[in-house]
Amino acid sequence: MTIRWWEIQIICHPTLEDLICWRLERFGCSGTASEWKGESRLVRGYLPQSSAQPSDFSAFSEWLRQDAKALEATPPTMEWHLIDEEDWASSWKQYWEPQEIGDRFLVYPAWLTPPQASDRTLIRLDPGVAFGTGIHPTTQLCLEALEVQFSEGSLCGTIADIGCGSGILSIGCLLLGAEKAYAVDTDSLAVSATRSNRNFNPIDTERIVVEQGSIGELIQLTSEPFDGIVCNILAKVIINLIPQMSAIAHSQTWGLLSGILISQAQSVTDVLEQNGWIVTTRWHKQDWCCLKIERS
Repeated sequence: MTIRWWEIQIICHPTLEDLICWRLERFGCSGTASEWKGESRLVRGYLPQSSAQPSDFSAFSEWLRQDAKALEATPPTMEWHLIDEEDWASSWKQYWEPQEIGDRFLVYPAWLTPPQASDRTLIRLDPGVAFGTGIHPTTQLCLEALEVQFSEGSLCGTIADIGCGSGILSIGCLLLGAEKAYAVDTDSLAVSATRSNRNFNPIDTERIVVEQGSIGELIQLTSEPFDGIVCNILAKVIINLIPQMSAIAHSQTWGLLSGILISQAQSVTDVLEQNGWIVTTRWHKQDWCCLKIERS
């Protein structure tokens, strides 16, 4: 019997994209995709027909309106319809194309033949349902910041990637010269995506340790503190994690935190300073920022 899927289409202000993706994941979506629609973002989410009724979508739409109101953003518009499984499996991939990021990176879909010649560092990905294709400004900010960080000759031995998603940041760190990355994510699908994506790139598999979890699991994976920490998730999650970061850091550990709206940066900075960290650099792209942090 053919399985059918709900395709949810949401047109929103760019500042709402990360939050909407998070909402879709919590709603039960098995994969998301996004693209530009004029000056707005079109976000698609997918879940099995049996997982939701039309009345559920009305309630979900109201959640999104309340989120937009809290952030003083224009409320998103949402519609939904049924598609066949074959369409679901391939539909989001048609919207993702190779993406040049910063001065060095080229993020390339793993299902396309890689370019024969390129002077850029190639990251090949099949993110599946995991976040992190290089399209979103928060991922771009992190990769651009990593270029700067590694060009400065800072400590780059071991990296903790918290909320690894597709594994794009761990892979980027290793391609830039890090010795080893420990990647964790609370989503089992992200863990699977990271393990798969390390095989698409010229990296020894033992250089990326991937486990489901968060900082607690990192502490169990190694007793040594990390030289660098990368974390591209939502600001409110980062704020909750900051008190635990000291347990995996030494006096010279640096960090890159993204997924933070510019309007949220001060709240994150305040909590960092209360826990022995300082913000040394702040990068902006659209309404998002990336914070470089060091021990105070």
